[in-house]
Amino acid sequence: MKQIIDFIPLIVFFILYKMYDIYVATGALIVASALQIVVLYLLYKKVEKMQLITFVMVAVFGSMTLILHDADFIKWKVTIVYAVLAAALAISHLIGKSAIKSMLGKEIELPDAVWTRITWAWVGFFSICAALNIYVAFHLSQDVWVNFKVFGLLAATFLFTLLTGVYIYRYLPKDKKSLPKDNKVD
Repeated sequence: MKQIIDFIPLIVFFILYKMYDIYVATGALIVASALQIVVLYLLYKKVEKMQLITFVMVAVFGSMTLILHDADFIKWKVTIVYAVLAAALAISHLIGKSAIKSMLGKEIELPDAVWTRITWAWVGFFSICAALNIYVAFHLSQDVWVNFKVFGLLAATFLFTLLTGVYIYRYLPKDKKSLPKDNKVD
Protein backbone atom coordinates (compact mmCIF):
# COMPACT_ATOMS: atom_id res chain seq x y z
CA MET A 1 0.00 0.00 0.00
CA LYS A 2 2.77 2.41 0.97
CA GLN A 3 4.55 1.90 -2.36
CA ILE A 4 1.36 2.81 -4.24
CA ILE A 5 0.95 5.98 -2.17
CA ASP A 6 4.55 6.92 -2.99
CA PHE A 7 3.76 7.06 -6.71
CA ILE A 8 0.51 9.04 -6.57
CA PRO A 9 2.12 12.53 -6.75
CA LEU A 10 4.22 11.43 -9.75
CA ILE A 11 1.15 10.02 -11.52
CA VAL A 12 -0.84 13.18 -10.80
CA PHE A 13 2.03 15.30 -12.15
CA PHE A 14 2.28 13.25 -15.35
CA ILE A 15 -1.45 13.18 -16.09
CA LEU A 16 -1.95 16.90 -15.50
CA TYR A 17 1.14 17.75 -17.51
CA LYS A 18 -0.27 15.81 -20.46
CA MET A 19 -3.74 17.35 -20.02
CA TYR A 20 -2.65 20.94 -19.31
CA ASP A 21 0.92 22.16 -18.84
CA ILE A 22 3.93 22.11 -16.54
CA TYR A 23 2.49 24.80 -14.26
CA VAL A 24 -0.81 23.06 -13.56
CA ALA A 25 1.10 19.80 -13.10
CA THR A 26 3.55 21.46 -10.70
CA GLY A 27 0.76 22.97 -8.59
CA ALA A 28 -0.94 19.59 -8.45
CA LEU A 29 2.37 17.93 -7.54
CA ILE A 30 2.72 20.23 -4.53
CA VAL A 31 -0.84 19.50 -3.37
CA ALA A 32 -0.55 15.75 -4.02
CA SER A 33 2.78 15.59 -2.16
CA ALA A 34 1.27 17.39 0.84
CA LEU A 35 -1.71 15.02 0.84
CA GLN A 36 0.67 12.09 0.54
CA ILE A 37 2.44 13.16 3.74
CA VAL A 38 -0.88 13.52 5.57
CA VAL A 39 -2.16 10.12 4.37
CA LEU A 40 1.09 8.37 5.27
CA TYR A 41 1.01 9.90 8.74
CA LEU A 42 -2.63 8.93 9.26
CA LEU A 43 -2.03 5.35 8.10
CA TYR A 44 1.38 4.66 9.64
CA LYS A 45 1.75 7.32 12.37
CA LYS A 46 5.13 8.29 10.93
CA VAL A 47 6.66 9.79 7.81
CA GLU A 48 10.15 8.95 6.54
CA LYS A 49 12.71 11.77 6.68
CA MET A 50 13.44 11.45 2.97
CA GLN A 51 9.74 11.89 2.16
CA LEU A 52 9.66 15.07 4.24
CA ILE A 53 12.81 16.37 2.58
CA THR A 54 11.39 15.56 -0.85
CA PHE A 55 8.12 17.31 0.03
CA VAL A 56 9.95 20.43 1.19
CA MET A 57 11.94 20.46 -2.05
CA VAL A 58 8.79 19.96 -4.12
CA ALA A 59 7.11 22.79 -2.22
CA VAL A 60 10.07 25.16 -2.54
CA PHE A 61 11.05 24.45 -6.15
CA GLY A 62 7.44 24.00 -7.23
CA SER A 63 6.47 27.33 -5.68
CA MET A 64 9.41 29.04 -7.38
CA THR A 65 8.28 27.47 -10.67
CA LEU A 66 4.77 28.84 -10.21
CA ILE A 67 5.67 32.26 -8.81
CA LEU A 68 8.42 32.98 -11.35
CA HIS A 69 6.64 31.08 -14.14
CA ASP A 70 9.88 29.26 -14.93
CA ALA A 71 9.86 25.46 -15.33
CA ASP A 72 13.62 25.27 -14.79
CA PHE A 73 13.08 25.27 -11.02
CA ILE A 74 11.01 22.09 -10.97
CA LYS A 75 13.56 20.50 -13.29
CA TRP A 76 16.36 21.31 -10.86
CA LYS A 77 14.43 19.71 -8.00
CA VAL A 78 14.97 16.24 -9.49
CA THR A 79 18.73 16.74 -9.74
CA ILE A 80 18.96 18.14 -6.23
CA VAL A 81 16.98 15.24 -4.74
CA TYR A 82 19.31 12.72 -6.39
CA ALA A 83 22.38 14.69 -5.33
CA VAL A 84 21.12 14.87 -1.74
CA LEU A 85 20.50 11.10 -1.74
CA ALA A 86 24.02 10.44 -3.06
CA ALA A 87 25.58 12.80 -0.52
CA ALA A 88 23.53 11.40 2.37
CA LEU A 89 24.56 7.83 1.55
CA ALA A 90 28.21 8.77 1.13
CA ILE A 91 28.36 10.83 4.32
CA SER A 92 26.50 8.25 6.39
CA HIS A 93 28.91 5.57 5.21
CA LEU A 94 32.01 7.71 5.81
CA ILE A 95 30.97 8.48 9.39
CA GLY A 96 30.41 4.78 10.04
CA LYS A 97 26.61 4.75 10.06
CA SER A 98 25.71 3.38 6.65
CA ALA A 99 22.15 4.41 5.85
CA ILE A 100 21.58 1.41 3.61
CA LYS A 101 22.87 -0.99 6.24
CA SER A 102 20.73 0.62 8.92
CA MET A 103 17.62 0.34 6.70
CA LEU A 104 18.18 -3.23 5.54
CA GLY A 105 20.59 -4.65 8.10
CA LYS A 106 17.82 -5.65 10.48
CA GLU A 107 16.41 -8.06 7.90
CA ILE A 108 19.54 -9.06 5.99
CA GLU A 109 22.90 -10.16 7.34
CA LEU A 110 25.75 -9.30 4.99
CA PRO A 111 29.50 -8.79 5.39
CA ASP A 112 30.55 -5.16 5.86
CA ALA A 113 32.41 -5.19 2.54
CA VAL A 114 29.14 -5.99 0.74
CA TRP A 115 27.32 -3.15 2.50
CA THR A 116 30.17 -0.86 1.43
CA ARG A 117 29.94 -1.92 -2.22
CA ILE A 118 26.16 -1.53 -2.22
CA THR A 119 26.41 1.92 -0.66
CA TRP A 120 28.97 3.18 -3.18
CA ALA A 121 27.03 1.63 -6.06
CA TRP A 122 23.93 3.59 -5.00
CA VAL A 123 25.98 6.76 -4.53
CA GLY A 124 27.18 6.32 -8.12
CA PHE A 125 23.69 5.51 -9.38
CA PHE A 126 22.14 8.59 -7.75
CA SER A 127 25.00 10.77 -9.02
CA ILE A 128 24.51 9.51 -12.58
CA CYS A 129 20.74 10.12 -12.31
CA ALA A 130 21.40 13.68 -11.13
CA ALA A 131 23.75 14.34 -14.05
CA LEU A 132 21.42 12.70 -16.58
CA ASN A 133 18.53 14.82 -15.35
CA ILE A 134 20.54 17.98 -15.94
CA TYR A 135 21.33 16.89 -19.46
CA VAL A 136 17.78 15.81 -20.35
CA ALA A 137 16.14 18.78 -18.63
CA PHE A 138 18.27 21.44 -20.27
CA HIS A 139 19.23 19.94 -23.63
CA LEU A 140 16.05 18.15 -24.71
CA SER A 141 12.41 19.18 -24.94
CA GLN A 142 10.21 19.53 -21.89
CA ASP A 143 8.06 16.60 -23.09
CA VAL A 144 11.15 14.38 -23.25
CA TRP A 145 12.17 15.53 -19.77
CA VAL A 146 8.73 14.75 -18.27
CA ASN A 147 8.77 11.27 -19.82
CA PHE A 148 12.35 10.75 -18.64
CA LYS A 149 11.48 11.92 -15.12
CA VAL A 150 8.36 9.78 -14.85
CA PHE A 151 9.34 6.64 -16.77
CA GLY A 152 13.10 6.70 -17.36
CA LEU A 153 14.23 7.42 -13.82
CA LEU A 154 11.56 5.15 -12.37
CA ALA A 155 12.58 2.26 -14.64
CA ALA A 156 16.28 2.86 -13.95
CA THR A 157 15.66 2.84 -10.20
CA PHE A 158 13.61 -0.34 -10.43
CA LEU A 159 16.29 -2.05 -12.52
CA PHE A 160 19.09 -0.94 -10.21
CA THR A 161 17.10 -2.19 -7.21
CA LEU A 162 16.73 -5.58 -8.91
CA LEU A 163 20.45 -5.70 -9.70
CA THR A 164 21.22 -4.85 -6.09
CA GLY A 165 18.96 -7.70 -4.99
CA VAL A 166 20.76 -10.12 -7.30
CA TYR A 167 24.10 -8.96 -5.90
CA ILE A 168 22.88 -9.29 -2.31
CA TYR A 169 21.52 -12.78 -2.98
CA ARG A 170 25.03 -14.05 -3.70
CA TYR A 171 26.09 -13.18 -0.16
CA LEU A 172 23.03 -14.21 1.82
CA PRO A 173 23.92 -16.91 4.30
CA LYS A 174 22.16 -20.23 3.85
CA ASP A 175 21.66 -20.13 7.60
CA LYS A 176 22.95 -17.83 10.30
CA LYS A 177 25.96 -20.08 10.98
CA SER A 178 27.31 -19.86 7.43
CA LEU A 179 28.12 -16.14 7.60
CA PRO A 180 31.91 -15.72 7.71
CA LYS A 181 33.02 -14.74 11.22
CA ASP A 182 35.63 -12.29 9.96
CA ASN A 183 33.03 -10.49 7.79
CA LYS A 184 35.31 -10.74 4.72
CA VAL A 185 34.04 -11.24 1.20
CA ASP A 186 35.88 -13.08 -1.56
